[in-house]
Amino acid sequence: MAGLLDMEPLRFEAGFDRRPFRIRHGLAGHPLFALPRLVELSRTLPEELVEYNAGDLPVTLDPDRTPRTGLSIQETIRRIDDCRSWMVLKNVERDPEYRALLDGCLDEVRELAEPRSPGMRGRVGFIFITSPSSVTPCHLDPECNFLLQMRGTKAIHVFDGTDRELLPERELERFFTGGHRNVALAGRHEARGLAFELSPGDGVHVPWAFPHYVRNGPEVSISFSVTFQTPSTERRAIAFKVNSHLRRLGLSPRPVGRSAWRDAAKARAFHAARGVAHLLRAARPRATA
Repeated sequence: MAGLLDMEPLRFEAGFDRRPFRIRHGLAGHPLFALPRLVELSRTLPEELVEYNAGDLPVTLDPDRTPRTGLSIQETIRRIDDCRSWMVLKNVERDPEYRALLDGCLDEVRELAEPRSPGMRGRVGFIFITSPSSVTPCHLDPECNFLLQMRGTKAIHVFDGTDRELLPERELERFFTGGHRNVALAGRHEARGLAFELSPGDGVHVPWAFPHYVRNGPEVSISFSVTFQTPSTERRAIAFKVNSHLRRLGLSPRPVGRSAWRDAAKARAFHAARGVAHLLRAARPRATA
């Protein structure tokens, strides 16, 4: 393996942002993912960038019913082997060492992604620290994602984010207008997903807004999620927001993805409206004493 990631170019070209596929990486055992270093990292992150809760969860869960453990962030990491918890450290690129590793991985992804989807931006890293047998309920992510397994094993089940029988248009509109990431897939969905068993050194590409859930193996699991946006993903997210607004006005907007020029027009209109709103706010007279 010449670089950090091992990605087969033809598989990448066929699957990137269209369907999940397996990759390999050379980061297993990296010192940045040792528990003492992760405790140190957690101390530097604002509290809102650390999310954690009990890990004994069903695959489908109302987010308002997610149980907590009563432990502190650092105690959860130290006791992750037996505290039955799930944790994610967000925006780990705030730390220069993790930023360098994130950039190293995504620079390699960019070489292959650029011809199909140019303009990589918004690079963000997440680290998942989970107890044995924990479950991450079915959810969406608003980024292109490469999930790299560092320690332990897990099975990730990924579903087609373009299958509107499983994931209705209105569910995506709800998500992209600020709704919670957890989703309940419609109908009989289990047989329609792809399952990937991950061990240290394995990775998987999860396309933008593809639903997925995760079941941990019998030991502590640590994963590194390297994510990014492109102009294409940003346009699609905005189109869902605009469609939600149009639907509230009583209209029936064309579904996202059916017409590239309509999606682009919605994005332009959205940015124009935001610009006008900003100018109007700036032009308001300020109260004086």
